[in-house]
Amino acid sequence: MAYAYDPQNIFAKILRGEIPNNTVLETEHTLAFRDIAPKAPDHVLVIPKGPYVCFDHFCNEASDAELVDFARAAGQVCKMIGAEPGHGGDGFRAITNAGEDGVQEVPHYHLHILAGRPLGPMLLMR
Repeated sequence: MAYAYDPQNIFAKILRGEIPNNTVLETEHTLAFRDIAPKAPDHVLVIPKGPYVCFDHFCNEASDAELVDFARAAGQVCKMIGAEPGHGGDGFRAITNAGEDGVQEVPHYHLHILAGRPLGPMLLMR
């Protein structure tokens, strides 16, 4: 079954300017903004401007220009928040969730970039 994008999701409304955001970076195909409920001192969401539901949907259907722009924008965000371990930063975690088992809350592909403190283990074992 093909992905069905909901144009009424909160990120689509942000992209249309219906809901304000704290923009960190905007490019032709990507928007990065601060999370309203941060889980770390730096918590930035990076989203494509196109209607993609999750990571695999984006990877398989986005244009080359969208893919490159998104990857470069995510890298720029890491630099902007001073998290790049190769340039003196203490590092970051990049997370994306997909579907029910991945606990995806908003059906628009988004990458969380978290930094600014030690983040602990990736997953708690059950």
